[in-house]
Amino acid sequence: MKVTVLGGCGAVGGVAAKTLAAQPDFSEVCIADANLDRLDELRAQSPEGKITGVRVDAGSREQVQEAVSGSSVVLNCVGPFYKTVKTVLSAVLDAGIPYVDICDDVDVTTEILDWDQRAKDAGVTALIGMGSSPGATNLLAKFAAETLLDETESVDIFHAHGGEPFEGPGVVGHRFHCMTIPVPMFLDGKLTTVDYFGPDGIALRQEFDFPVLGKGVMLYPYPHPEQVTLPRYISLKQVTNKGTVLPSEYYDLTRDLCALGLNSKEPLEVNGKSITPHDFAVAYIIKMREKILEKTGFGGQRGCCSVVARGVKDGRPLEYRFHMASASQALGEGTGIPAAAGVLLMARGKIREKGVLPPEGCVNPLDFIELIPGLMHLDEKKEGGDSFGGVIVEEVDEHGNVKKLDIG
Repeated sequence: MKVTVLGGCGAVGGVAAKTLAAQPDFSEVCIADANLDRLDELRAQSPEGKITGVRVDAGSREQVQEAVSGSSVVLNCVGPFYKTVKTVLSAVLDAGIPYVDICDDVDVTTEILDWDQRAKDAGVTALIGMGSSPGATNLLAKFAAETLLDETESVDIFHAHGGEPFEGPGVVGHRFHCMTIPVPMFLDGKLTTVDYFGPDGIALRQEFDFPVLGKGVMLYPYPHPEQVTLPRYISLKQVTNKGTVLPSEYYDLTRDLCALGLNSKEPLEVNGKSITPHDFAVAYIIKMREKILEKTGFGGQRGCCSVVARGVKDGRPLEYRFHMASASQALGEGTGIPAAAGVLLMARGKIREKGVLPPEGCVNPLDFIELIPGLMHLDEKKEGGDSFGGVIVEEVDEHGNVKKLDIG
């Protein structure tokens, strides 16, 4: 069985490719990327002979179709998704191949959800947004609503990560995109949008206490798809999404340059040369990132994604907090491994619904919860240096008493 990982040489796609190559389900993991510089490295980190490579431009429908030919499943990790996902998904649907992606751009997510009937007509399952946020967050929210609560009133999603080995221009450009488009929030039972830099967006900023990352981490509104998709499947009054990138000095630099308008892609004439503010700002941020990491003594990569579900059980209010925390993994693992889990569930026949669907629309949360600990090392550093794997789950009663649960 062959799986093709589009963008398989990237930070996320590389993790997904290595994870899939380590499983017995696939005889071939084909990495399809415009830049194959990391191909030999990924081959060396995987079982011999499993990883192959092909150069492909994700903006070319014809090249995508050629690259995915003969695949049993296609995993799309090519961002930014607001630029590429429609071309890729269209090609895969026409090829009739099951599809998984990690699309976290809410604007294009609403567009491809409208392709649901097209996918059904093609007999294809297209699982979109199967990363960390969105992805694991959707499934933990669904698990809380279906298993732990009689009525679910709100789902609030919080995420932070930092210290990855590298970040490319696409990642920084994506952050600019997230700061400049209308940010959806599901508030008081209605879908609305807020301006990241406006009074409504500023009012939604808050501090959150993460395992591993520490207390009082400042978070900002994020335009992820959960706010749009979760209310379609769960009766809720509120869904919010807030996040940041660590260290805070690095995120602050990105935010402040964006606020100054340096995200603009309109060229300027400077000393007879044409310069795009966006390209300058991205290059400057990437250059400064290493200096900031060194100056702050940030250390190795780490991250956490948390879901807080509030509602009622047996007539009393309850809150459940799910933390996917790691002191050694961040964006690549946090997104790439859930994506690989989606591919494995698809290949093993656990996902049968046809159409274009978010995780909560076609994945059984228990299947995901059972699979993920074996693929991803999640831990919480406790006093004495202990750690334990799996999702950290806390139940908070109406008096604020916290009890840890085991759902693994």
